[in-house]
Amino acid sequence: MANSFGTDILLQAPDPKTAAAFYVQQLGFTITDESAEMISLHGNNINLFIERGPALGPVLEVSIGDVEAAKRRLVAAGAVVVKDEPEFPRTYVRDPYGLVYNLAK
Repeated sequence: MANSFGTDILLQAPDPKTAAAFYVQQLGFTITDESAEMISLHGNNINLFIERGPALGPVLEVSIGDVEAAKRRLVAAGAVVVKDEPEFPRTYVRDPYGLVYNLAK
């Protein structure tokens, strides 16, 4: 079961523009793409995506291979699926220790 963390972190915020301005002004990120629902910011080592929505805290990306098998395993071990949108595709899981991550292939 090999895995790796990606360089992408997603945040949800009610007002993505205000949140993005904070990261640009305070941490030196650059806005690289913008739509009504999501703003992309790229830094030297991390890519930050801010999506309109209720705050979940940071969502890390974990490349896990078989997403469905990982989801079943994690839920059996006490994790909770926070968001499951196979058409996007994305599967957010909050583990028993509070970490939220997107399971990716």
